[in-house]
Amino acid sequence: MSVETAALEAVLKRDRAIVVAGLIVVSAVSWLYVLAGAGMDMHSMDMHGMNMPTVWTPGYVLLMLAMWWIMMVAMMLPSAAPMVLLFAAITRQEKARNGVQVPAGVFAAGYVLAWGGFSLVAVVLQWGLERLTLMSPMMATNSVALGAVLLIAAGVYQLTPLKHACLRHCRSPVEFLAGHWQAGAAGALRMGFAHGSVCLGCCWVLMALLFYGGVMNPWWIGGLALYVLIEKLAPTGPNIGRFTGLLLILWGLWLLMASLIDG
Repeated sequence: MSVETAALEAVLKRDRAIVVAGLIVVSAVSWLYVLAGAGMDMHSMDMHGMNMPTVWTPGYVLLMLAMWWIMMVAMMLPSAAPMVLLFAAITRQEKARNGVQVPAGVFAAGYVLAWGGFSLVAVVLQWGLERLTLMSPMMATNSVALGAVLLIAAGVYQLTPLKHACLRHCRSPVEFLAGHWQAGAAGALRMGFAHGSVCLGCCWVLMALLFYGGVMNPWWIGGLALYVLIEKLAPTGPNIGRFTGLLLILWGLWLLMASLIDG
């Protein structure tokens, strides 16, 4: 092995380690923020929230947007790691050819930006559900019917061709980047946004289940994040998705039947 080849391999390993470390740090900080209560006094909300309606001031709206957005980063960025690492590897090869390398963080920023759009929609939905008294100030649905509809909708979507087309793209980093490659920092940002949009198409209904299990329920958040990771990375991910879809539909129907019997 020549000195130049050994030096190049050392640089590649170092850059890969930097990208991995960056993803871990961002994900860890996001999880710490969520687990710490996302800037809210959860004890105070638990004591008084059920009796006092939430006042949606501009500051509270921004707090909710930050909460949702950072929560999406914590839940979704780990599953995007293979795509980010492949992008970083390709740009390292480009640097060897023309001396220009776009940081992987630009691609990741585009991905996160797409989930920012979802976060904004989620805040609007949260406001609307609270106004309709279908969601408590503790940010969990208090309507059995709404919970059942969310579960059934998520289950049905898991079985649709659109869901599995988006999942196929998420599970095929090489195919995605080959079909969407754009040069430069602006191109990297657009590619990251495109990948985030595809990922959003794959997982948006699953993320809507946070309204059922509790937006600030750490076990529910962690369970959904783990499921998304398995669905995207496990060899049997598509089959797991279909099986989960059937379970969600049955769960939702069971809730409806139980409420009718009790009612």
